Amino acid sequence: MILDRYLVKQFIPVFLIAVSMFVLLLTLIDLFMNLARYLSNEVSPGDIFRVCVLYLPKSFSYALPVSLLFAAAYTLGELFARNELTSVFASGIPFSRFSLALLVIGLAASIFAFFFEDTLVIPTLRMKNELSRVLLRQQRSEFQSDIVVKAKGGQLIYAVDYFDTESQSMYGVSIIHQDENGGFVSLIRAQRGSWKGEYWEFINPVIYEWADDGFMRYRIFENNDEYREEPDTFRRNLVNVEELRFLDAGYLVQDLRIAGLPFTEALADYHHRLSFAAVSFVVIILSIPMGGRFRKNILLMSLLSSLLSAVVFYVIEMITMMMARLGYIPPLIGAWFPVLFFIVLGVLLLRTAKT
Repeated sequence: MILDRYLVKQFIPVFLIAVSMFVLLLTLIDLFMNLARYLSNEVSPGDIFRVCVLYLPKSFSYALPVSLLFAAAYTLGELFARNELTSVFASGIPFSRFSLALLVIGLAASIFAFFFEDTLVIPTLRMKNELSRVLLRQQRSEFQSDIVVKAKGGQLIYAVDYFDTESQSMYGVSIIHQDENGGFVSLIRAQRGSWKGEYWEFINPVIYEWADDGFMRYRIFENNDEYREEPDTFRRNLVNVEELRFLDAGYLVQDLRIAGLPFTEALADYHHRLSFAAVSFVVIILSIPMGGRFRKNILLMSLLSSLLSAVVFYVIEMITMMMARLGYIPPLIGAWFPVLFFIVLGVLLLRTAKT
């Protein structure tokens, strides 16, 4: 339709300018937040530039919803100020039908945002974080202590004093076997356990178990391939969900649940990966009724309304996600409540928009 092409033609240049501005702003904010530490560690300008370049995809991910909101509101506001929307309404075309092209753009942007985050943002963010840690001399410990992991439905419990992720070895190993009713079956103790690719091999293992005379006896334990829990099961605290692809984040949640480790925070971040991608579509729904409300100072009012809406959304999202990570509300609700709330708000505003 001619009006659809015209609306898109008016929208695209504004969106490109807006997204460039917001990406530059977010990159500069990240730079200035760490600039003092870069200077104190005598980081070269070339390395600082590399960090900024690696942060550009993440900046674009953050800037996309705000840019869509601003561009849609500004474009519709300009059409309203030039009385072009009046001509459209006089021709009998509903406002919802005229804005359909923007809704399609918002839906396409949400789909693009999900795959863009999964294929480009995640790898570059991981590289950026690793490079920043090296430049700022922030060494992340490869050792974890006092680890307890449940396996096989709780019938197998690992208690490990230390776990070394680099050598995939655990020290001070105790393995408790329980029956289906939680009764004690046996205890294996070993100085160290090494991962052999498919199973754990223990150094100087001893097993304690009940003897026929009713006393607990111990004997030398012969290694076998029965203990196959992946090394990642013992290093989950070092894994950042934001640095994992969507499928890997799902496997992380599954592994934490099976291992009996806290998984609520990881599950909340997993749902947030999907809900954040949907924000691009949500802001378009919100921007359509906002576009016809400003007849003067359209640039300033569109910018202020876009920033205000973004701030309100992210504050609500921050609160609900924090409550979900702490277990006060279900992770699904914590991730999706802000999205659903703003969809309902956008629909209500659309019903009161000028047509």
